[in-house]
Amino acid sequence: MTDVILPVLDEAAAIPVVLDRLPSGYRAVVVDNGSTDGSADVARDCGAVVVEEPVRGFGAACFAGLRAAESEIVCFMDCDASLDAAQLPMVAEPVAAGAFDLVIGTRRAAAGAWPWHARTANRALGLIVRRRTGVALGDLGPMRAARRADLLALQLRDRRFGWPLEMVLRAADAGWRIDQVEVDYSPRIGKSKVTGTVRGTARAIHDMASVLRA
Repeated sequence: MTDVILPVLDEAAAIPVVLDRLPSGYRAVVVDNGSTDGSADVARDCGAVVVEEPVRGFGAACFAGLRAAESEIVCFMDCDASLDAAQLPMVAEPVAAGAFDLVIGTRRAAAGAWPWHARTANRALGLIVRRRTGVALGDLGPMRAARRADLLALQLRDRRFGWPLEMVLRAADAGWRIDQVEVDYSPRIGKSKVTGTVRGTARAIHDMASVLRA
């Protein structure tokens, strides 16, 4: 069994779609980060393990899911139906085979799925990562897989939107073998709270800049 950590904030409409696409052998660990639309109840009704994380922040939700997970290998994925859960084996199997320590799904975006401001910011961060670590990534995508014990050993500190970047930086510093695979990226269900808005993108950039300064 491979646990899939799904941070959630008001994603009741998308949760059934996401969980219905989970492959056999993958268990949903939904981390509710203060939803007011009944997301936690929807996830439970769909058979997911639900973790309540009252401290707001993407990284806080991811870390709560990581602590609650039980499988040797864990995956992370957004729970807004922008990513196809059926493609999770593409990122998890290279880790399970021992070929890589961290695999990231680089987004192959459909029309309208990835706003220009988010795409531009992501590209700039990728260049910074390459200059600092030598790791060339086309995306700091939200679908990824690694071994749970190794992630805990990285002692990630960020609890906001800097979490994905800090994971890559610390993994590279630790000598991890990092790879990327292309995954489909579609328009999300519901209203975006981060990359779909200029304000949300700016907030994510601020948090990631804090990680770079640290």
